[in-house]
Amino acid sequence: MAAVAGQALLAGDAATAAALYQDLTGREPQNTDHWVNLSLARRRIGDRSAELQALDAALALQPRLLIALLLKGANLEDHGDIVASGQTFKAALSVAPPFERLPPDLRPLIRRAQAGVARFQTAYETVVRERLADSYDQLSGRGLERFDQSVEVLLGKKVIYRQHPNSFYFPGLPETQFYDREQFAWLAEVERGSERILTEFEAVWRSDHGSEPYIAHPPGAPIDQWAELNHSTRWSVFHLIRNGEPNTQNASRCPETLDLLGGVPAPTLLNRAPNAMFSVLQPRTRIPPHTGETNARLVVHIPLIIPEKTGFRVGNDTRPWRFGQALVFNDTIEHEAWNDSDQLRVVLIFDIWHPDVTPDEQVMIAQLMAATHAFLGGSPAGL
Repeated sequence: MAAVAGQALLAGDAATAAALYQDLTGREPQNTDHWVNLSLARRRIGDRSAELQALDAALALQPRLLIALLLKGANLEDHGDIVASGQTFKAALSVAPPFERLPPDLRPLIRRAQAGVARFQTAYETVVRERLADSYDQLSGRGLERFDQSVEVLLGKKVIYRQHPNSFYFPGLPETQFYDREQFAWLAEVERGSERILTEFEAVWRSDHGSEPYIAHPPGAPIDQWAELNHSTRWSVFHLIRNGEPNTQNASRCPETLDLLGGVPAPTLLNRAPNAMFSVLQPRTRIPPHTGETNARLVVHIPLIIPEKTGFRVGNDTRPWRFGQALVFNDTIEHEAWNDSDQLRVVLIFDIWHPDVTPDEQVMIAQLMAATHAFLGGSPAGL
């Protein structure tokens, strides 16, 4: 078998290599083991060109054969072909099991593949950056954020994240992670009111503020990543509007905040939306990666109390909060937040219609959610 032969040959057993080479050369090839063993024998006697031919024969029979991909990558790297070896090593790593499950004789080859891919990526990035440098200089400040992200994905610096709504998917909407604030004309008025919003929050927080845990799953629910925060005040919320219904008591304590939100294009959906709340994250607390209910809406953060060592990631884009500067994002793309400081982090959160959902579509979505509510009896209550 290939693994048995490989252990002897990779260990440098010249006598075994010569004998195996003679034995295999006279046989009719039957399977991938034959070609892998023959490649190892040819490698040991120094016929690297013939070794590559044998590996290609094995891969013609089984294109995702891990040992053949690893040995081919090593052969190409030994010949100085950083591009072909890097691509072959990437293919090998894509089919390799977790490192701890690998046979011991393959682990050195996996480490070599990892190092080879790293060299390939470094060389690739160098060429790309050098070729783009002049164009970047000419187009400085011209809104290349999407292109920048495409380069990062191409170079393996970032991965691609998709929309994964928990309850309702609306087709044809872009998988944009963060949206430009300037795209929403009404948003500037809300941002200008940030000081007044903060003043109202601080008054609430100094009193019997009436906040509650953001995560509150009932016993027996599959809480998965929420176990640590379930029913915990480490992440708490002060609801102003919840699932389409104003919290009269809370809202009466924040009239200016509600007035500023009066011009927001909020979705009106039975038992689901709009929503508006103060989100309070205690010191040394992290919100785990998760996704929201529907891509038919976007979510807005108005940062209010933002200590250092806080951050927010949506998909492959990580951004800081800055006081009074809104973040508008698609919460059906995986996102997470953290407060590694010793102070509270406070953000005003509310939802809006996705700008690409037409007025007619909004009417029909509202009807659809009402039908869902009628059937399910109001559960689940999230959109």
